[in-house]
Amino acid sequence: MSRALAAQSDLDRVAANDLTLFHGHRLHVLMLTDVFHPRINGVSTSIETFCSALAAQGVRVTLVAPEYPGSAPAADESAAAFPADIIRLPSRAVPLDPEDRLMRWKPLAGLDRRLAGADFRDIDLVHVQTPFAAHYAGLRLARKRGIPCLATYHTHFEEYLFHYIRFLPKSALRFAARALARQQCNSLDAVVVPSQAMAHTLRGYGIRSPLHVIPTGMPESQFVRGNGERFRRQWGIAATRKLALFVGRAAFEKNIGFLLQMTALAIKVEPRLMLVVAGEGPALPALRRQAAELRIEEHVRFVGYLPRTTGLRDCYAAADVFTFASHTETQGLVLLEAMAVGLPVLAIPALGVAGIVEPRRGAVAAADTVEAFAEQLLGLLDRPDKLAAMSRDAIAFAREWDADAQGARLAALYRSLLRAPLPINSTEPQAVAR
Repeated sequence: MSRALAAQSDLDRVAANDLTLFHGHRLHVLMLTDVFHPRINGVSTSIETFCSALAAQGVRVTLVAPEYPGSAPAADESAAAFPADIIRLPSRAVPLDPEDRLMRWKPLAGLDRRLAGADFRDIDLVHVQTPFAAHYAGLRLARKRGIPCLATYHTHFEEYLFHYIRFLPKSALRFAARALARQQCNSLDAVVVPSQAMAHTLRGYGIRSPLHVIPTGMPESQFVRGNGERFRRQWGIAATRKLALFVGRAAFEKNIGFLLQMTALAIKVEPRLMLVVAGEGPALPALRRQAAELRIEEHVRFVGYLPRTTGLRDCYAAADVFTFASHTETQGLVLLEAMAVGLPVLAIPALGVAGIVEPRRGAVAAADTVEAFAEQLLGLLDRPDKLAAMSRDAIAFAREWDADAQGARLAALYRSLLRAPLPINSTEPQAVAR
């Protein structure tokens, strides 16, 4: 048996047991992140999902996150709704990125003193969620206390940076992203990645720390279907329109412009087609201009961010096909969210998305050209029987990505690090299957 399979087997055995205590006390994890609610993205969603799943495993989580000035404390931070203690630290704006905040260094440097009270003396390990200020503060605190430190690698920065730092060559940015990832990850006791594809990528960087594939799962709340008719009425969309949907941050790396080009071609065959873009972000003004230049304003609807438990559910229910063209996703969590409510998926199987699309259970692997993508979309819209079958398959497939199961595996990883730290010189990913 390979080291990867042996590690997977060991962690799954631990996950199968009811181990809510460790060394006589409840396992206590300190999480640090540079982004959390009210900022809406995949990292925030993953943290929220795992905190709830870990609570079911008897794991206590204390989360350190930035303050967002002008935003009232989110309802999900109440003790009843969000099962983790949250410490908000003062933050400052990030240049060229008004959506995000960076925790100020002085409060971070004093975090260990803030955590010196009796309620925080029992922290067993540190789990870092982002590679910015949180990484360095978390690693420093863990080393000072002599406890393990691990991180989740959420973002494929190699393909991300070029969209925001255009004055430097892409090759230089790729080299810098790989070097930083290698330096940061090799300083950790373990790294969690959300897909096998991302584990393979990090191995290619020369990362020696053990890699554990633990995707973000789907909580039961994601399987509640909304009211599609209500969404169409609210946005003035006729019942006869065929709706393709994109949900996510309106960012350049999401390749939404590709979907606009695809729509411009597809409406020549199916004039009832409309592309709905649900999300906000820095690329939104450019996308609106592109839609105007393509003369497809009547076939595109930008609806902004939608509340997850109301408007977004209705939006999913109103659509016929979920369309996705990003090449940078480490998992593609939003595809599973669409599939959980029975929405068929047409997506380019790049990086982490491949693990969701390639099984072809409720999803179709899309071509990487606008012409072929448009043809595939039209073919699906012309086959309501196929869409109905895909809808059933999508729900069944999404249920296999159970959030509680992924939480159990993460808790098992925590405990394995505390029992016997994994070797730092391993180059083989120690995968935890979904």
